[in-house]
Amino acid sequence: MTTREKLWQPSEERIRQSPMYAYQQWLADKKGVHTTGFAELHRWSVDNLDDFWESIWEYFDVVGTRGDGPVRTGDSIEKTTWFPGASVNYAQNLLRHVHTMPDREAVVALHESDPRESYTWKELNGKVGALAAALRDMGVRPGDRVAAVLPNIAETIIALLASATVGAVWSVVNTDFGESGIADRFAQIEPKVLLTVDGFDFNGTYRNMLPQIESTLGVLPSVEHHILIDRHRDSHPDTYTDLPGQESTGNTTSVTHHRFSELTATPQDPVYEPVEFSHPLWILYSSGTTGKPKGIVHGHGGIVLDVYKMVGLHNGSDENTRLYFAVATTWMVWNLMVNVLALGSTTITYDGSPAYPSPARLFDIAESENVTEIGTGAALLSLIEKAGINPSESYKLPHLEHIMSTGSTLPGSTWRWAYEQVKHDFQLGSSSGGTDICSGILGANPFDPVYVNELQGKVLGVDAHAFNAQGESVIGEVGELVFTQPLPNMPVMFWNDPDGSKYHDAYFADFPGVWRHGDWATQLPEGPWIIHGRSDSTINRGGIRMGSADICDVVDQVPGVATSMVIGAEVGDGDYYMPLFVVPARGHTLDEDLKSAIVEAIRTKISPRYVPDELIEAPAVPRTRTGKLMEVPIKKVFQGADPSTINRTAAEDVATVDWYVDFARQRVRKNRD
Repeated sequence: MTTREKLWQPSEERIRQSPMYAYQQWLADKKGVHTTGFAELHRWSVDNLDDFWESIWEYFDVVGTRGDGPVRTGDSIEKTTWFPGASVNYAQNLLRHVHTMPDREAVVALHESDPRESYTWKELNGKVGALAAALRDMGVRPGDRVAAVLPNIAETIIALLASATVGAVWSVVNTDFGESGIADRFAQIEPKVLLTVDGFDFNGTYRNMLPQIESTLGVLPSVEHHILIDRHRDSHPDTYTDLPGQESTGNTTSVTHHRFSELTATPQDPVYEPVEFSHPLWILYSSGTTGKPKGIVHGHGGIVLDVYKMVGLHNGSDENTRLYFAVATTWMVWNLMVNVLALGSTTITYDGSPAYPSPARLFDIAESENVTEIGTGAALLSLIEKAGINPSESYKLPHLEHIMSTGSTLPGSTWRWAYEQVKHDFQLGSSSGGTDICSGILGANPFDPVYVNELQGKVLGVDAHAFNAQGESVIGEVGELVFTQPLPNMPVMFWNDPDGSKYHDAYFADFPGVWRHGDWATQLPEGPWIIHGRSDSTINRGGIRMGSADICDVVDQVPGVATSMVIGAEVGDGDYYMPLFVVPARGHTLDEDLKSAIVEAIRTKISPRYVPDELIEAPAVPRTRTGKLMEVPIKKVFQGADPSTINRTAAEDVATVDWYVDFARQRVRKNRD
């Protein structure tokens, strides 16, 4: 049994000052529910699921109409209806604090070269109300779709909240998407309104987005109104020669063009549409690495309740929280960044490169903005570590209390680096969840210690288990991550899935009545969890399974390695091919010495069983735009699948994907010969 390595223990004072502790005491005082520690609180939350979610509504005083209906109806996890008869508006809950602290900062907007901007609660409220009124004037009604191709700027938050205010359905992708990627996502939802931006600075270069407007409208024939976020009329006036006229013709529809600055010039109080609990709020998308991405629809009420639970209890956010998440708008973590407004927290946007002018940009922002919570992908933290940056020597971070790492597994060396070179007394939390529920299944809590490579535990209200192949819950063994009871933040539907078959097949086909999330995970006997990677990217050597992330974690710690990816492909006639792709660190090559060091690390730290068949130097590893490894679609090409099944619009860098496809083709051809 591997010895667990403790990195941090919250003090008793810190625990007692946490919002989760206050909620626990409220349960005892008001509901007669007495629990000690997190494990007991979690057990109560899943054993008494209806009482738990009712308590979240009451404790956080959700803005809305509760009604007198039950908490839920339905005879199965995928057929559950939550809070029938209730009405909730997401935007109204996020903007509620305008009444109690109108002049405090709600949103701070940072850029590579543009000056810092700040919106008070009163200013944010006024702009949301003005844009919402404009949307209504354009004929937008509840259920209509409002789409956006926008970076992480304050105006994107305003547009989301305005869309929610009128009951429209929001959907956004980042500005790095091309026409086909935009069309794959937005054409299926038929938006009435499209928002774009004139430009932004990224990696030291101004990106002019105006020339793309007409071509984007050309692939979205349903759009009737286009709103341009006109930030750079003065700083880049020359680019405005590319701006379409007041009206233009898209594919089939006459499009009217508007400027965001004019629509929001006169502040107005929002007039909120009182939508029913499960009314669609936004559409997120599956990764789309194989085939067109599926539209995943979440409802107002489910997201609102989960926000109060996750942000208010697990994160412990309040009006003193200042949060910066290094994210693009395509990633569901951007939605989490916006959600903190519900607790009165200040959120910080940034539309520049997270590694410009250096990988330490994350800590530049944390220091200058007195950030209390950082959120980022594990890959960025590893990049900062490998760059040799010691934030504790260069930055003063007295306010930093929490770093959330997500998107992929965090290497063990980066866990240690965070406590050795960032700060000794703070909480580093890793989470597992994702786009499907726009939240976490496993994650951090304020009561328990932090150990290397471990997620502290299950999230409140989530009845998570690791299932073996027989559908039995196992502890201390690798299994499929599942949950066995419904959540209000589960999708209300997939877009264009009238009979629910796509939704069923995505989550419920393998274990009837159980949500299969698609991760390999181990619940330790002590309670915490370890994530081993996606279950469909598992390495299976001689019938013994190993998460690909477990192997890459060891490889990535070898000096001279920047990052790596391993796959296990069944290549016919019972053969199994396990290549390891290695991206050397700057100044290194995959020579015999480095190969020997990698093999020795795998032999000694994992098992000789998992020494790869071949070590290959690669230019990069293929990732989606949200930072997830594209192991599965690459693996399928090695197994003979048509490379056209890979959706290149989902890729962060198409050239990297093409490199792997070419390598796989050569390998397949060699096997056939």
